[in-house]
Amino acid sequence: MANPTLKLRKRRRMRLIATAVVVLVAALVALLLRLGPALPTAERSSLWIDTVQRGDMLREVRATGTLVPRTSRWLAAATAAQVEQILVWPGAAVQPDTVLMKLSDPEVQDSLRNAQAQVAAAQAQVAAKRAELQSQLLDQRSAEAQAQADYASAKVKADADAKAVARHLIPEVRYEQEQIALAQLKNRMQIEQQRVHAFGASMQAQLDAVKAQLAQQQSNLQLRQRQADALEVKAGIAGVLQEVAVQEGAQVAAGANLARVARTDVLIARLQVPEVQAKDVLMGMPVSVDTHNGVIAGKVERIDPAVRNGSVQVDVALADKLPAGARPDLSVDGRIRIAELHDVLSVGRPALAAADSDLSLFRLDPDGGIATRVPVRLGATSVDRVQVLRGLKAGDKVILSDTSQWDKYDRIRVE
Repeated sequence: MANPTLKLRKRRRMRLIATAVVVLVAALVALLLRLGPALPTAERSSLWIDTVQRGDMLREVRATGTLVPRTSRWLAAATAAQVEQILVWPGAAVQPDTVLMKLSDPEVQDSLRNAQAQVAAAQAQVAAKRAELQSQLLDQRSAEAQAQADYASAKVKADADAKAVARHLIPEVRYEQEQIALAQLKNRMQIEQQRVHAFGASMQAQLDAVKAQLAQQQSNLQLRQRQADALEVKAGIAGVLQEVAVQEGAQVAAGANLARVARTDVLIARLQVPEVQAKDVLMGMPVSVDTHNGVIAGKVERIDPAVRNGSVQVDVALADKLPAGARPDLSVDGRIRIAELHDVLSVGRPALAAADSDLSLFRLDPDGGIATRVPVRLGATSVDRVQVLRGLKAGDKVILSDTSQWDKYDRIRVE
């Protein structure tokens, strides 16, 4: 028969166990209610964490671009022509008189020959006109000399008759008639002198007219000669042939670009600065240009007044020697120093950070295991840093990575 005392003890033990379980469950529920929902976890290795620092901060604008020659020129076709032969290809070093390609145009050659013939005809016309005028001038001078001789002869006779009249050897009427004839001869001599002088001026004008026609034909010949010479396309400057824009056998129009030659010993960096940041860029600002094979110092020397495709073109003069391998069209990165801020709080630039804006960042607790969201006011921004106006202090560690996936949490766990 079972012992009643033993059964009673078992019941008491079961009640105690049940009570303990209930108390334990209640305690766990209360603890969970106090802790709230579970914190999300972020892997430390996937986060960008930076420390707030106090000190100097450089304001910089970052822009990409290319190296371009300071001096370059496009060679264009002087007339419509056909590309007969390309003699030099891109990459070759050239001198000003290096022939890059040969063009052909029968009309240019015909025009040159016609211009040469017209110049020869104009020269012959000038020579013939000069001979004709010289002959006419001699005739005029001959008539002048005859008039002078007639007047001199009549003057001698009139002087002799004046003495005879005084002695009453000849009639006075005859003497008077001689004086009238002498005056007429004098007038004739003066008229012939005036005719010679006037013809000299007219002679020069007639010569100038035919010479002007000759000059016009010579100018046309020079034009045709330049067009003919331009069929041999020369580099024009010492440098490197950068581009050939045509192919052999192609027909090109007058003014069409044929080739580009550039001096490669003097290069500049041409940066494309975003239009929203270009307002801060000024002439003479220092620039660091990264050629991916070294960093070169420079300064802003030109700012394009127009905006193209959302960016402003900025030319940078390079002060240092270019590294090996630097060549035109090489991609570069530039940092334009806008200003230097002294004794400010700064931190790495968070994702989507803008100047003079408010945002929230996760700040790590001292033990580094929990990050708490805090409001932060930003000031000036640079390429990779931002000024902190309030919300953080020196030594704080904050998460700068994109934390949009935890927007609904104020705290996260970092492991």
